[in-house]
Amino acid sequence: MSGKRRKPYMIRKTIGWEYDPVKDKQVQKYAVIGYAATRAEAMQMLAEYNQNPFDVKAAKATFQEVYDQWSKAKFPTISTSNVHGYEASYRVCGTLYNKVFKDIRLVDLQFVVDTCGKNYPTLKKLKGLFSQLYEFAMKNDICNKDYSEYVDIVRYKDKNPDKRDHNKFEKAEVERLWKISDQPYYQIVLMLIYNGCRISEFLDLKKENVNLEEQYFDVISSKTENGIRRVPIADKVLPYYKAWYESSDCEYLIHTSDHKHFEYRNYYDSYWTPLMESLGFEHKPHDTRHTCISMLAEAHVDQTMIKKIVGHSGAMTLTERVYTHLDTEALLEAINKI
Repeated sequence: MSGKRRKPYMIRKTIGWEYDPVKDKQVQKYAVIGYAATRAEAMQMLAEYNQNPFDVKAAKATFQEVYDQWSKAKFPTISTSNVHGYEASYRVCGTLYNKVFKDIRLVDLQFVVDTCGKNYPTLKKLKGLFSQLYEFAMKNDICNKDYSEYVDIVRYKDKNPDKRDHNKFEKAEVERLWKISDQPYYQIVLMLIYNGCRISEFLDLKKENVNLEEQYFDVISSKTENGIRRVPIADKVLPYYKAWYESSDCEYLIHTSDHKHFEYRNYYDSYWTPLMESLGFEHKPHDTRHTCISMLAEAHVDQTMIKKIVGHSGAMTLTERVYTHLDTEALLEAINKI
């Protein structure tokens, strides 16, 4: 196709003929199978379609549409408690809702499992929902491969279902932090929750890499390649960034009480731990990162956007790494949803 496109190759098949009164002749009717970034990828998609044809219209169905179709048929045949169980599982799948079902891959399903913060019994129900949807989709020619069987929940098997999940701040805890956010060192906790940074990335952030006017900062040094990124500054915490920026001549945004660079051990022992103990919270600094990811997922922010914001290293597909270039406005719009 013409123009500068991420996927310039259209894959289509002739499905019939029709009369064109303008050309005064029979012309081909096409069904679009999909789009590809390279000719080789397009030929592969065409070959796979020819080997195992599917309903092109059905293949465009999103995760949400497949769930709606499946649930209409399924729910009348099961108990109310089972219906509620499936509905609860579906609610944590927000990042999948608008994805075309046949384009969903294992990494997308695993991302939901890894970020939803649920215990093992609940994850079993979630995996069961995935399995049911794939069975329905394959029967209806919506897709031809079941990724649900490869979803890993075993790593969460030893989770105690009666123990509060310490991986993220609970909603009530975040609300409590807001009530005392006039205190600068509690502001840091909220800033971390609303940027998803690793604590080392934030403590090492220099003012020269902060743009308050356009509401972002650049992480220029990280433990992973994907960690080098642009991070949006949410509207609700922007005043705290401005206050810290203007509070000292220190070259770093966040600094000690005597205006020096924070070393992790100093911050953790002398600031983080006393703050958490005073509130009765049991959290590590990294829990703010889990909280940000979870809040973004609950707000139905697209997975690619979440990964770009937090610099998620383990679940970036090749397409997301190579072809996705998200501008600052899009990142800011996403972070402002939480």
